Amino acid sequence: MRHRYRVVLGLCALVLLPVAAGCSSMDDTPSAAVPSPGAEAAGLCRNLDERLPDEVDGLGRNDPEPRSALTAAWGSPAIILRCGVPRPAGMLAKDTDSIEVNGVGWLMEEGDDGSFRFTTALRRAYVEVTLPKELASKGLGPLTDLAQPVKKAIPEGIAD
Repeated sequence: MRHRYRVVLGLCALVLLPVAAGCSSMDDTPSAAVPSPGAEAAGLCRNLDERLPDEVDGLGRNDPEPRSALTAAWGSPAIILRCGVPRPAGMLAKDTDSIEVNGVGWLMEEGDDGSFRFTTALRRAYVEVTLPKELASKGLGPLTDLAQPVKKAIPEGIAD
């Protein structure tokens, strides 16, 4: 009788294993650290979240874990947006690379892995967009798609 009990428990474990595996981080859901901005920036970021497009550069929205109005993502590998990040150290450097896309200025930083990180400049909250190396060679399409929502949601100025 004890033997039969172990078999039933073993079968239950086998049934639950695929369910648990489906919840693991091995799926295509990206992850992103959620910023912790002050109240003003958090409000602006929630405003931006309401305006973000369903597609960026032809890639569908695929929001990261943990879910937050301060983060968004598109595609896999994901273009990650984080709003309310601290001012990057490179923002104050004299030799920074910056670009302007449709009226939004961005600090451009290349990662050691070939990825690129863009952070808005002269806006009341800092918005960071990371392009994985697999998408970096495609150009600035993601920033083009995000410029209008950023302009509407995050006023010009200097973030605290």
